[in-house]
Amino acid sequence: MNILLIGANSAIATAMARLYARDGHSLFLVGRDLLKLEALRDDLVVRGAEKVSLVELDITHTARHPELIERASTNLGSVDLALICHGLLPDQASCERDFVALKASLEVNVISTLSLLVELGNYLETQRGGTLATITSVAGDRGRRSNFVYGASKAMISTFLEGLRGRLHNSNIAVIDIRPGLVDSPMTRDLKKGPLFSSPERVARCIVKGIRQGRPTIYAPGYWRLVMFIVKAIPQKLFKRLKF
Repeated sequence: MNILLIGANSAIATAMARLYARDGHSLFLVGRDLLKLEALRDDLVVRGAEKVSLVELDITHTARHPELIERASTNLGSVDLALICHGLLPDQASCERDFVALKASLEVNVISTLSLLVELGNYLETQRGGTLATITSVAGDRGRRSNFVYGASKAMISTFLEGLRGRLHNSNIAVIDIRPGLVDSPMTRDLKKGPLFSSPERVARCIVKGIRQGRPTIYAPGYWRLVMFIVKAIPQKLFKRLKF
């Protein structure tokens, strides 16, 4: 299988890449830190990847997205699985008070992701097959006081993915929404860890399994489906008073 992995430097993406390398797949890595990409490439080759190529790119440079996809396609021959894994956890307080900060977070979490989804959707439609998977978050299931900026951005991507799934259904393309819960990673380094946190490796195993099974929405780990079912069931009259 030929895999395009965007945001390869993230903890979850790195863990997924190692699982796919172990099974002998070919990977095309995209990230903004060249040294980390090169180290990951060497690691994946040792683990058994058939082929590993890489490109350094600031993913907010949306004008370069068509070139990126063409380069990946040429390098791999075809793209069987495209994984969009980049993102950031913005400072909620800053975004509430400063639109410039809010806009900067949306450029990463929304605009760049939508650009990639449009370009990759068109590419896979022309190819008449493949899988397009994007990491969103359980935070997008409901707008919580503590992180509604991040949650709103992920909710928009989830809604877009649902519509894109319908559009590409007749082209033999699977569109997958990956919703991790709390992950112990560099993104959450400043958060107090609790029992609901999972390692990137555990989350990656859930994602790889879910993609293999063709699930349209993957909660990772699976218990987050129940957690968010409960959260979504809380009446708005009570929910708006909660501080979590």
